[in-house]
Amino acid sequence: MKLSTRSRYSTRLMLELALKYNDGLVLLKDISREQDVSLKYLGQLTIPLKAAGLVASTQGAHGGYYLPKSPKDIKLSDIIIAVEGPMDLVDCVSNKNYCKKSDDCITRKIWKELSKRCHDFLNSVSLRDLADYYKKEKNINEIIK
Repeated sequence: MKLSTRSRYSTRLMLELALKYNDGLVLLKDISREQDVSLKYLGQLTIPLKAAGLVASTQGAHGGYYLPKSPKDIKLSDIIIAVEGPMDLVDCVSNKNYCKKSDDCITRKIWKELSKRCHDFLNSVSLRDLADYYKKEKNINEIIK
């Protein structure tokens, strides 16, 4: 299983907003520079994140992006589902009519359990956890230099 760039870059965008949660509005161009992701791509990623209520913005000369709720209340699963849709490994997991063998298919049961475990894990990690981990790693790297 691979996460797409949509998931990875959306998580990095959200991480930047979490790191600056108490600092006010954040410009996409600053996130683009910090995360080395194109401004245009970040703009596209904000659309489903805003629709899911994970990101908000204000327009105008002093506008920017912000998290409408605390980073501790945003799970990594929320971000991935917002930009990718359901996190099922195969289509038959959420739609048993996808395959005529779904009712007695042992592999579907395995894919269903694995999908659940992935979701449960990503649902156990908040954006705050990720920001805390980032800060800890950054401090360790600065000390080593």
